[in-house]
Amino acid sequence: MTTSTERAHRFRSLHTAERPLVLPNAWDTASARIVAEAGAEAIATTSAGVAWALGAADGDRLDRAAALEHLGRIVAAVDVPVTADIEGGYAQTADGVAETVRGVLAAGAVGINIEDGPRPAEEHLRRIGAARATADAEGVPLFVNARTDVFLAGIGPEAGRLEETLKRAAACVAAGADGIFVPGVTDADTVAALVRGIDAPLNVMTGPGAPSTAEFARLGVARISAGSSIAQAAHALVRDAARELLTEGTCTTVANGYDYGELNALLGERR
Repeated sequence: MTTSTERAHRFRSLHTAERPLVLPNAWDTASARIVAEAGAEAIATTSAGVAWALGAADGDRLDRAAALEHLGRIVAAVDVPVTADIEGGYAQTADGVAETVRGVLAAGAVGINIEDGPRPAEEHLRRIGAARATADAEGVPLFVNARTDVFLAGIGPEAGRLEETLKRAAACVAAGADGIFVPGVTDADTVAALVRGIDAPLNVMTGPGAPSTAEFARLGVARISAGSSIAQAAHALVRDAARELLTEGTCTTVANGYDYGELNALLGERR
């Protein structure tokens, strides 16, 4: 059994530009186990997928206690390091973020994503600082991945988004962030500029039409996430299968489903 500190150091070591950390985000114990069995070296949760699994909408609407309890189950389900997407921190203040981080560490996770969203930059930086200070006080080198949504949300004039992102990234690193997550960017020139301009591992989000992991690696990206896309696809399968059965009376949509015995055995490996 490895300690949280050992898992945290292992997780940090996976962030390299030569061989990016690829994270097909999970949202519950079953998806985490499946992703780990597929060969993932770490598990990252998707905050949207977790919220949906718990019957809530994405966007800081999930109760902290429910999120942390769910996280603990995911950590217990796998043997690889787990990093948690905590949205804006499941709290209204920096002190609240510190409380969330203590809960994340108690659950056994060794990394967090924390996003800026529409909140003022100063508030986001205070949250990052609180997360860093709390983890340091607990003696666990938590990987704080600071997300900025300049490109994802289309903030400001398009011509100034790169400069604004670099500005925010530098401030986040100074506040204690270990990595920078810039979703909404797949253009090779922009990604390369972000790699050059950010003094920390760069995390991008992949999806249909995005460059391959090998192409991102050549650009210097250190971490590649799927975000909520796999959860969305899984829920779309439920929708399509239900509609087919209720309208056509057939079940072709589920023809390529997981073998019952294989899935049951996989999920029964740990107690």
